[in-house]
Amino acid sequence: MALHRRHILRLAAGAAVLSAGRLAHAQAYPARPITLIVPFPPGGGTDVAARIVADHMSQTLGQQVVVQNISGAGGTVGSTRAMRADPDGYTILMGQMGTHAASVALYPNLAYKPDEDFAPIGMVSSFPIVITARKDLPPKDLKEFVAYVKANAATLNNSHAGVGSIFFTTCLMFNSILNVKPTLVPFGGGGPAMNALVAGQVDYMCADPVTAAPQFEAGKIKVYAVAGTIRNAVMPNVPTTTEAGLPEYQASAWNGLFAPKATPKPVIDALTNALDKALDDEATRKRLLSVGNDLPEKPKRGPAPLLALVKSEIARWTPIIKAANVKVE
Repeated sequence: MALHRRHILRLAAGAAVLSAGRLAHAQAYPARPITLIVPFPPGGGTDVAARIVADHMSQTLGQQVVVQNISGAGGTVGSTRAMRADPDGYTILMGQMGTHAASVALYPNLAYKPDEDFAPIGMVSSFPIVITARKDLPPKDLKEFVAYVKANAATLNNSHAGVGSIFFTTCLMFNSILNVKPTLVPFGGGGPAMNALVAGQVDYMCADPVTAAPQFEAGKIKVYAVAGTIRNAVMPNVPTTTEAGLPEYQASAWNGLFAPKATPKPVIDALTNALDKALDDEATRKRLLSVGNDLPEKPKRGPAPLLALVKSEIARWTPIIKAANVKVE
């Protein structure tokens, strides 16, 4: 009986040591800088939002959150790198609709399952899509633009930020609604795609407010409409597609933070808490809103709502992409 009791006590002591070790590990996190992979080049909407929240999260966590841009294949290269990183909380990802929804239907050999191979941290922001064109394109408004594209699609070039990117997928929907097939011109990110539009090398593109607003304000491009029902704060004079005569085109996108699968829950909790504080911070909110982002309310924050969003977005975009018969090997 005494031996049995000593055995139980040793087991209990061992469990206590293990528990204390885990607690110490959780309390020690983070002990060094955290890498935040943005799977697109600098300057686009996903990159800008990542840098804004990283600034405030660094203050909360007491360690620098360092943005690393790893672009390629519509954001799937950087996403794959993040998925394969050690699940210790020191490599996280700014994923979005393209990398975590559209990619499923576009890439038959996708290296990851967005809804299974990541631990969601929380939604960061959402934003509407805007329909943009080179400044010397003849149409003056959206109705004229739609008619022009339908009449001239065979000779028009539609730039995007890479197959699977938000710019690609949302314009795929736009072209599908118009039943046109322009020449699609891929670039390594939203910034390079917009530069080509400003230079007049391509005719039109679907973009986010971060990428489009500065060029629009400078008079370097045209913006025909915001693809939604509410005007965007950074371009208040641009009508919505509902107002401008194409109500069936409703397109928005989102950004969210993810960690590799099997990242310990205390680490995820620490990251979720830091993100939540960033989204509550007035200065951070103003920075995000000033570049056209919409911010999630409390019920839409955290891991569970983000996972639900990923699943619903995969279900939404898969039939649209399959109907367009677009795949990338």
